[in-house]
Amino acid sequence: MPDRADTAATMLEVRDLHAFYGESHILHGVSLEVRRGEVVTLLGRNGAGKTTTLRAIMGMVGRRTGSIRFAGTELVGMAPHRVPRLGIGYVPEERGIFASLSTAENLMLPPVVREGGMSVEQIHTLFPNLRERGATQGTRLSGGEQQMLAIARILRTGAELILLDEPTEGLAPVIIDQIGVAVRRLKDRGFTIVLVEQNFRFAATIADRHYVMEEGHVVDMIPNDRLDASMDRLHARLGV
Repeated sequence: MPDRADTAATMLEVRDLHAFYGESHILHGVSLEVRRGEVVTLLGRNGAGKTTTLRAIMGMVGRRTGSIRFAGTELVGMAPHRVPRLGIGYVPEERGIFASLSTAENLMLPPVVREGGMSVEQIHTLFPNLRERGATQGTRLSGGEQQMLAIARILRTGAELILLDEPTEGLAPVIIDQIGVAVRRLKDRGFTIVLVEQNFRFAATIADRHYVMEEGHVVDMIPNDRLDASMDRLHARLGV
């Protein structure tokens, strides 16, 4: 389980981050920080650079400049395969569930890279659907169950920072509520979570702070307790 001894410590610090896909310059000097034990969202319209920010943290872009420090270790210049071993888990929007494997086999697929990961029993307590559907082909799960499975796989690995990309996209409201409950329980266990969201109403139920992105820049940071007072500018930023 992640160490909650120092909840004020900065776990992730991004400074002047630029990211490129080929000749396309996607991120333009992104800066943000995430403290240990926080849930932080990246809000913004499609194309704002939210997913690219997560991918840049994992080293999954063509080129990066600037600084990304995780628990004091610089990630820019690090080989992508080394990043998860530091304790960072990434759940992409497309989920990556393997059709040829059962739910139970999909769950066990990623290797444990650090101590402290959740046990299968703990994961089944968090996501009871996965226990019931263990023998089911992974891609025959509902969209919500596939999202639960994608998150669950990372929880086994020992990651203490979880990057979630659009975890509620296309899901029914009752499933979104279940995902929200799971995220809050993970926060209570000491996990640190950064999630990309367009559903800021969902984000408001789980997050401590919100970074707003536009055209590859961070243009605002709103603490959750200031969200109501910031609705006018948030609506203008997000076009909702």
